[in-house]
Amino acid sequence: MTACGLGVMKDRQFGGDLHHPFASVEAGAPPASNIWRTSMIQMPAIETQPHPLEHPASEPIVNDFSIVAATVNGSGSQTANNVLMRAIFKMGVPVSGKNLFPSNIQGLPTWFTIRVSKDGYTARRETTEILVAFNQRTADEDLASLVPGGVCVYPNDIKFANPRSDVHFYPMPVRDLVKQSGVDAKLRDYIANMVYVGALAELLGIDMNEIKAALERHFKGKPKPVSLNYGVVVAAAEWVRANLPKTDRFRVAPMDKTQGLILVDGNTAAAFGALMGGMTVCAWYPITPSTSLVDAMTELAPILRADPETNTTTYAIVQTEDEIAAAGIIVGAGWAGARAMTATSGPGLSLMNEFVSLAYFAEVPCVIWDVQRMGPSTGLPTRTSQGDVLSAYYMGHGDTHHVILFPGNMTECFEFGYLAFDLAERLQTPVLVLSDLDLGMNNWMSEPFTYPDRPLDRGKVLHADELEKFKDWGRYKDIDGDGIPYRTLPGDPNPRAAYLARGTGHNEFAVYSERPHDWQKNLDRLTRKHNTARTLVPKPIVQETEDATIGIVAYGSTDPAVREACDVLRARGITASYLRIRALPLESTLTGFLAKYERVYVVELNQDGQMAQLVQLHAPEHAARIRPVCICNGLPMSAQFVVDAIVRAEQVAG
Repeated sequence: MTACGLGVMKDRQFGGDLHHPFASVEAGAPPASNIWRTSMIQMPAIETQPHPLEHPASEPIVNDFSIVAATVNGSGSQTANNVLMRAIFKMGVPVSGKNLFPSNIQGLPTWFTIRVSKDGYTARRETTEILVAFNQRTADEDLASLVPGGVCVYPNDIKFANPRSDVHFYPMPVRDLVKQSGVDAKLRDYIANMVYVGALAELLGIDMNEIKAALERHFKGKPKPVSLNYGVVVAAAEWVRANLPKTDRFRVAPMDKTQGLILVDGNTAAAFGALMGGMTVCAWYPITPSTSLVDAMTELAPILRADPETNTTTYAIVQTEDEIAAAGIIVGAGWAGARAMTATSGPGLSLMNEFVSLAYFAEVPCVIWDVQRMGPSTGLPTRTSQGDVLSAYYMGHGDTHHVILFPGNMTECFEFGYLAFDLAERLQTPVLVLSDLDLGMNNWMSEPFTYPDRPLDRGKVLHADELEKFKDWGRYKDIDGDGIPYRTLPGDPNPRAAYLARGTGHNEFAVYSERPHDWQKNLDRLTRKHNTARTLVPKPIVQETEDATIGIVAYGSTDPAVREACDVLRARGITASYLRIRALPLESTLTGFLAKYERVYVVELNQDGQMAQLVQLHAPEHAARIRPVCICNGLPMSAQFVVDAIVRAEQVAG
């Protein structure tokens, strides 16, 4: 019966039409809601324990609210939530979804937020307008978080200790509806979530055809699970129509703002990008929230990277005994000429320090995806953070400075998936890509991905015949003045190609040396190479506003919140220009931006303002202008937090 897929099996949602990731996806807005009719299940109306609002609804609130489904982890609610989200998306309405789940397998509370935004905003919204209270343990706390005039859909056997008189209550006979569906008793808890799908579809006007289409896609067209789940959805919708008059103001109405878009999570986008970038070796050890990146790669690689005639694959994906082994494999593979990568999170990154330091000094290309989570230590494995910026940039002992990419959306997760390999080989160094749980594991709207339009950049690789052009070639010799030496790969038949890759002191010919001059010369060259990297990494995205009085700097997953905050601030009389950092090392675009504004707010999801510190080090002449705006509570950044922090700071500044 696991084929019913009622949340029993692990469920990695693609969300969009990713069977064709590089093609245009038709997602136009369909006609208005059309309730699917079946024979209605007859049940008596039930009494509502809380007292609902009696006054009539005023002007409707259309496509501008958040739905929070409060359920129990492992109960199958993820299927219900993704069906709702996809149905609204297919109605042409911009949506985003954020899953707040515990770091256990089953039993603890979980909350899934669907933000419906006619304006296309996708950042976390701090208010909850519609609550699905399907967890008795958190019901009272969840109810207290509802805004006045909000909606609460709940099973009629849940009891609220502190019922409210300013909320619209819709109690549902969940047990009866599920029982009458005929589902096996062992699966009733899983299919129960389809009751709130049907209730919300009826109350909000979500197109039932799109609900069914989402179920068909989720269950890959299997008629039995589709029929079973959809039957409960329809029964719940019809019960609401017959027994619960609508008293609230919230509506979903068709739009045309998602035409051609897809829904996808950042880890899947990164996997696609890495495969398009010629990944040949991936070594990893499972760790939340990066595991689904390699899961996606494992699923996609046989399709995208296998010879259809011989069925021969062109890659190796190796699950290792720990992160230390994973790092060792990718450094060795990178030295041998493979495009090698791993995916991890903060604790795993800590274990990789020594191998990454070796790769930096021996100048071996490799790629590390760090899908950040909350630290220190084990921390909160299922909460988001930007707390690895400094540790990643200076990773290793001694004077190390790494190249880091910061994707801020799904397109960049895809593009940086292949760009990271190009930079690693061009610069002959580890390149780290710092995503986070919010980007990596949540579903986002995106343009379809575009196949790379340029060949792979293998960098300065010398082949046997090319070595003859260099009379005094040395592995670590700076011939071009950019700090980047030429390298050879194992198997080159030219005897001059051989060298010993060293993590110990060496001169420019890779010969062991403890001479101070050789050591200093090598470090000076590595510094030149890092400065060359400033010219190669993605430049910041700058949104200049002519009458701006302040500047805002951000990076990564905080981008949606900052863009929304800029709109809100402008409406409140504070106009800001915005620069989004996309890579380290920092470069001159940022310096010029800082010079324009007396105050520049650096927004980030960590405790100590780690990027703000790097900005001050990069442009010490402007250090006094920098104002860190930081929060480290494990939740994705909200526009409200950014607005409140900047408004308070501007009031103090006068």
